[in-house]
Amino acid sequence: MPLKKWILSLPILLGLLSGCAFVEPLVYRIDISQGNYVEQKAVDKLKFGMTYDQVRFVLGTPMLIENGLPDTWYYIYHFTKGHGDPEQKNLIVNFSEQKTLMTITGDFPQSESFYDSLN
Repeated sequence: MPLKKWILSLPILLGLLSGCAFVEPLVYRIDISQGNYVEQKAVDKLKFGMTYDQVRFVLGTPMLIENGLPDTWYYIYHFTKGHGDPEQKNLIVNFSEQKTLMTITGDFPQSESFYDSLN
């Protein structure tokens, strides 16, 4: 008799547990935003030769400054919308030994006026 109960209850139990996979997309998940949100209009304000303080004023504090490479700043933004795929945007700012802005690389193109004078 106990064997019949297991044989009958096992498919019901498996059916209930597999139902969780169908319910999961209906459950609300918050949007998760982490890191430095950088806009293209802020990147367009960067100019060749800017100092640390000037870049920090335009973009904010970087997410990462490596101990061995203090002249390279990383601005990393990671965003996950609810059940959607995560998106990541990176901006890498390099300074010269004189502590002035040299190059920017990553997901944001530098402006056409990047090499114009700082006046």
